[in-house]
Amino acid sequence: MTITVRRRPAAAVALMLAVTLAVTACAGDPNRRAKIGGGIGTAVGGLIGSALGDHSTTNSAIGMAVGALAGAGVGHYMDRQQQELNAKLAEQQAADQLSIRRIGNDALEVGIASDASFGVDSASLSPNAQNTFNTIANVLKDYDKTATHVVGFTDSTGSAQHNLSLSQSRAQSVAQFLNSRGVNSQRVLTWARGQTEPVASNATAAGRAQNRRVAIVIKPIVQGQEKQAFSAPPNLGNPQFENQSGS
Repeated sequence: MTITVRRRPAAAVALMLAVTLAVTACAGDPNRRAKIGGGIGTAVGGLIGSALGDHSTTNSAIGMAVGALAGAGVGHYMDRQQQELNAKLAEQQAADQLSIRRIGNDALEVGIASDASFGVDSASLSPNAQNTFNTIANVLKDYDKTATHVVGFTDSTGSAQHNLSLSQSRAQSVAQFLNSRGVNSQRVLTWARGQTEPVASNATAAGRAQNRRVAIVIKPIVQGQEKQAFSAPPNLGNPQFENQSGS
């Protein structure tokens, strides 16, 4: 499995921790939400999003800074979020443009067809896709005790390196759009998985269309388990098709 997480110099990690401490210091400030979602989040969101994954201490600190759920309330919190997503995205689900499902550890996966979001070999969101992601952003803002993972995938057409790069660009495009609509950038991470983890056979046009997708994995931030919310999403493919080399 290939992801976009890269180790950064110690100075970069120190910067992230410093900003996190600054956010924590604002906990009693009535303007805390605006500060986190505005200047602080915008300045370091890209750095945090690309560096998290193997920095457990930083993960925990950020999780505590943005707020966490008591364990007993996690299931109900995620149930309500799923119900709201289902209600507000019913039209897109009916058109087979996306799907919403519960995955392990109370996480949610919103799977979105790339063909409904991007042009061929493009990472620019279409106007219709912007409407969809704007709806998702509004729900994410209401349920802010979660980490949001944007995962990009492609079919197996073309080189593996090109597909990895394209999936990364598309994931970053979605993440930046969510940030621009007010989703706290400290909650958003991007992952590129290219042509790995297919959900259908790459040997058919219909299968390749299913594999060209972006997934949004929403994990609850649980008190005492904050770093788990920022760990890599699970394998989102269908093992039946992972060893096929279809083009």
